[in-house]
Amino acid sequence: MSAPVYILGGYQTDFAKAWARNGQDISDMVREATQGVLAHCELDTSAIESIHVGNAFGEMQRQQAHLGSMVAQMTPELWGVPAMRHEGACASSSLGVLSAMAEIEAGRYDCVLVMGVEEFKNTSGNEASVNQNAASWQGHEDMDCTFMWPAAFGLLAQEYERRYGLDRRHLNRIAELNYGNAKRNPLAQTRKWQFDALSFTDNDEANPVIEPGTRRQDCGQITDGACSVVLASARFAQAYAQKRGHSLDQLARIAGWGHRNAGLRLRDKIERSLGQAYVFPHVRDTIEDAWRRAGVSGIEAMSGIETHDCFTTTEYMAIDHLGLTAPGQSWQAVEDGTIDPGGRCPVNMSGGLIGCGHPVGATGTRMLWDAARQVTGQAEACQIEGAQRIQTLNIGGSCATVVSFVVEGAGA
Repeated sequence: MSAPVYILGGYQTDFAKAWARNGQDISDMVREATQGVLAHCELDTSAIESIHVGNAFGEMQRQQAHLGSMVAQMTPELWGVPAMRHEGACASSSLGVLSAMAEIEAGRYDCVLVMGVEEFKNTSGNEASVNQNAASWQGHEDMDCTFMWPAAFGLLAQEYERRYGLDRRHLNRIAELNYGNAKRNPLAQTRKWQFDALSFTDNDEANPVIEPGTRRQDCGQITDGACSVVLASARFAQAYAQKRGHSLDQLARIAGWGHRNAGLRLRDKIERSLGQAYVFPHVRDTIEDAWRRAGVSGIEAMSGIETHDCFTTTEYMAIDHLGLTAPGQSWQAVEDGTIDPGGRCPVNMSGGLIGCGHPVGATGTRMLWDAARQVTGQAEACQIEGAQRIQTLNIGGSCATVVSFVVEGAGA
């Protein structure tokens, strides 16, 4: 990257809140996330020069599209500010971040608001599940199943088993870690959930099979929520910091990014990688692109990871693709405590999608904001001691859209 993009601040709604049950909807999430981030940054609306909104399923869940303009509708002081909406399944708001960064790097704007937002709790779980299938290749995935995404990532578990061997104890441990991390996160959907000694085993009553290869605790938690960040150029960030009596180094910055796409169909991606080191080579390429742009050699430069764990198998895949282990050996990082709090490279201290929750369109910005909080020492009970550099990995669909950011703080 020619110059870093700075993160002035962020705001996350409570992912445990079911908005429709409170007589509210996605528009109310947009209002809270907009006004919340402006208050956190101590910015007037006049500072915002452009707006990007990530959302995957608004048309299906609420019959509401055109969400770029929803921001000004709910915060009229932003009337007239250019805005656009991005859709890339679970990576929707990461695409919004990339677009905002491009605007800043091109010199178009100096201060940009990026929001991810999603509403799911206004429909039944079954209806929401069917709506999410739109992120696959409808009618072409060749899976005989009731629930498409648990089946898809169950197929990924089966592929790891076929290529390298897979012990389900390691998937259960990933789930246990992420739910445990979420208990320290005051905005996590599952922070008050209770589990027993059998919850993280293959007991068919405590942890039933949802689809082959996927049990209940393997699944990320679809929820309502929004998360927003304000991004800025070095010029704007310098003036912003000086006005508050701070130095520029006290702000988090996006030092590197990667973005790759593959086709929609899962089986095509798996078949194309046969005989290669990684199950998803384009995921590895995305990660390496982020390292290269950040000017770092690899995962050893990271203090921690916020990764996509829509299922435990997704995190298991991310562990080896990120280089925490050799390909196919992700189990080692689970067994030796590498990914634990206090480990060599803690993963998902927020609780991840499994513990914190997964409002699909908001997940990319939520990961970015949690990374920024880590490197500025604001993560409170979720803090990684001395965190200087955090990497995010956000995927849409069955790794069809992949985005990774490297976020740095002072001393990195």
